Parts: sequence; structure tokens; C-alpha cells
Amino acid sequence: MLNFTGGRQARLKYLSGSFKVLADGDHVVCATTGARIPLQSLRYWSHELQEAYASAEAAVQRHGEMKAKGLL
Repeated sequence: MLNFTGGRQARLKYLSGSFKVLADGDHVVCATTGARIPLQSLRYWSHELQEAYASAEAAVQRHGEMKAKGLL
């Protein structure tokens, strides 16, 4: 399979149980750690905050931060 995304960051719309690709790319960046997450490995995100996470731990950490700030 050919891949024409060339290491570009994708732009996604995060939904409750899925996501929609708005701009093609092969990865997104974790909002907590800054790590690159290949789209095929993306498992954790927040539809409320519209951001992705590299792991469950990163998602829980970010959720706690945002809740403390009153943003959730």
C-alpha cells in the first residue's frame, strides 16, 4: 500500500467512540507527552477537549489537570 502522507501530522475530529480525519497525515501528537502517535495505534482521545493521548495514563493525567482547572 502506498503512503503519500510523508510523516505529516493528521488533523482529526474526535468523536465519542471514533474519530474523523479532517486532514490526511500518518500521526497525531499526544497532548500530555508530546509523543507522536501513529494513527493506526491511536486508542485514547478526548472528544470534549479534542485532543489525543499516547496512553491511558496520559489521558487520566490530562483529565485530572483539566478538571482541576474547571475545564471539564
